[in-house]
Amino acid sequence: MDRLSIAKRCAAASILLPSAAVLIWPHQYWLLALFLGWLTGAAALWIWAERKGHSERMTQTIHSLQASSIRTLNHHRHDWMNDLQVLYGYIRMQKLDRTADYVEKIKDRMVAESNIAKLGVPSLVSYIQSFRTITNSLQLQVKNEQNIQLNEWPDRGQPIADTLIKLISAYRLAVKAGYGDAAVLTIELTRNEEGVLYASFYYAGEINGEQHLADQIKKQLEGALLQPVEWDRPQEKIVLKAELSA
Repeated sequence: MDRLSIAKRCAAASILLPSAAVLIWPHQYWLLALFLGWLTGAAALWIWAERKGHSERMTQTIHSLQASSIRTLNHHRHDWMNDLQVLYGYIRMQKLDRTADYVEKIKDRMVAESNIAKLGVPSLVSYIQSFRTITNSLQLQVKNEQNIQLNEWPDRGQPIADTLIKLISAYRLAVKAGYGDAAVLTIELTRNEEGVLYASFYYAGEINGEQHLADQIKKQLEGALLQPVEWDRPQEKIVLKAELSA
């Protein structure tokens, strides 16, 4: 228990004695005045501790977000340095065909990242872009080639974003690490002409407990806007859908 919680408990407990005194001697007006003053002081202490605690929690949250942003930027910087070194090597060897192919590869990756940013839900976009800083055992690929904006869905798309994040986390925790190459989770987001959103999950890699993963996915989908339409083997592929009118 931290000092602010202790201060709040003490403030609440301190009014018990004067409260009892007022109940025993209700006609002692000076005692009533003392009780009101004591109550005001205790309330002021409680409010101060609550505001102080809120301020400290906000500060911790900001520091956590800043640290996450720095880690994400460092990973992107590392990727760009690798790309520049590869391009520099091709140029020095005068392999212009490979240089052009690699530039196209970089361009495709930039387009994919831009499409992710267009999803429109900050929590989901941030989670996807910083995923590489969370684990090395699972590679996440999100394809949004139709430039779907989830903020068009109910509640600005936050419920759908929350479900996607929980499902990705379920796969991350189910990965069997240390077995060759990293597992790959690919998510394809599409939308048909009727306005139905489809989220297809494709997983390639080893799993710790296939039934446990299936149970976790079912748990996260309870009451969610996204509901399964294909559910043969969750450790390989599942397809979910959500209607705009939901």
